[in-house]
Amino acid sequence: MKRRELLGIAAGLAVLPVCGALGQESNGPERRWCTDTEPLEQAFPALGPLADARWVSSRDDERDLPSPELAISGFARLAPGTLAELAAAHTFVSGAPADDFPSWFEEPLRGEGPDDPHWVRSDTLDRDADGSSTRLWFDRRTRTVRFRALNPYG
Repeated sequence: MKRRELLGIAAGLAVLPVCGALGQESNGPERRWCTDTEPLEQAFPALGPLADARWVSSRDDERDLPSPELAISGFARLAPGTLAELAAAHTFVSGAPADDFPSWFEEPLRGEGPDDPHWVRSDTLDRDADGSSTRLWFDRRTRTVRFRALNPYG
């Protein structure tokens, strides 16, 4: 691997640290999630400042072998007016996530999220490029965004 590639990988790892005690809450025994919004605001700048968040990372466990790729998944609440701004700039269509958090690291999120959401999504806000992908679903009633991203920092 070239030195530049290694430096890029190290920089990407530094951007989203594993959740520590300060940015973590529990919703029951062994069910933990991150609550810090700053890493998400860096990963998804189009969403602007976030009101709150509950999310998990593929690097937030005590496995012997850490995940080689960074995946993040969860929910965040948008600031008032943000979804209206996004809707003015992007076309949205109805579309729910195909599954309820199937990965091992997403276990804490199963059954969480808004009650009776009406998810919409925009192809222009989703990304697929160079080994990274982002999927965003929005519930207008609760200003909630559900997200799943693989290598969100490139």
